[in-house]
Amino acid sequence: MRPAYTDILLVIDMQHDFVADDAPCRVAGAKATIPAIARALDSARSRGWGVVHVIREHHHDGSDAETIRRHLFDDGDGVCVAGTPGAGIVDELHPVASDYVVVKTRFDAFYATRLELLLRSLGAERLYIAGTQYPNCIRATAVGALERDYDVTVLTDCCSAATPEVAESNIYDLRNMGIRCVPFPEL
Repeated sequence: MRPAYTDILLVIDMQHDFVADDAPCRVAGAKATIPAIARALDSARSRGWGVVHVIREHHHDGSDAETIRRHLFDDGDGVCVAGTPGAGIVDELHPVASDYVVVKTRFDAFYATRLELLLRSLGAERLYIAGTQYPNCIRATAVGALERDYDVTVLTDCCSAATPEVAESNIYDLRNMGIRCVPFPEL
């Protein structure tokens, strides 16, 4: 029988190519959020929430990457190339059997993915967003969820940006759009 989850924790882009110290697209604040995201995952699962890991995966030639990132594939390495260690979710946040994984190729987790179909089939009403990083994937996905009439909360202690100033600017904007932005313990 298919489970129903009105509350869903989305964990976005917590992959080696964004988190590791030597990652090609390292987000300075991402690694520091791992403990908070791990606590949020444990809590969400114990509360009976659904968990969806949203990850990037690209073709080795970068043909499905944004034009602003295609240069990262010029030398043959790329970023978040499907099947490479860099595309893998960091060990501390690895999905469990009841979790879902959705693959994306753009900032907005709803763009050209199966995320909306999955959320609707699960009965989702409230989305809680964690991951990296604010001005790109967190913001785009939060706005995409708001546009689809979900009740959206960005978990500020579970999200990151290159600098605290970038994070605060995005939190300010998201709040002004009507998106709740609070640390996970305040839920």
